[in-house]
Amino acid sequence: MIYILAAILPPLGLLLNGQPFAAIFNLVLLVVSILLTVLTIFSFPFLLLVPSAHALIAVHMKREDRRHREIVDAIERHGPPPGWR
Repeated sequence: MIYILAAILPPLGLLLNGQPFAAIFNLVLLVVSILLTVLTIFSFPFLLLVPSAHALIAVHMKREDRRHREIVDAIERHGPPPGWR
């Protein structure tokens, strides 16, 4: 669900994912891409995909970091899995 929100409303998706600085950066990126798209008379509409791509990548990286942290914490608490080395 967060991925859909990050694709449609990138700053809000990042903010709800717990990344306020990335949301502010994405908002600036969104404004710049809208201005460039309008000023070039819609010659480069793909510029509007840049903030969405940034939000999707940032959300994915944050989720992978959380998953990695959970695995490391579990290994630290319970030790390595049986049969490991």
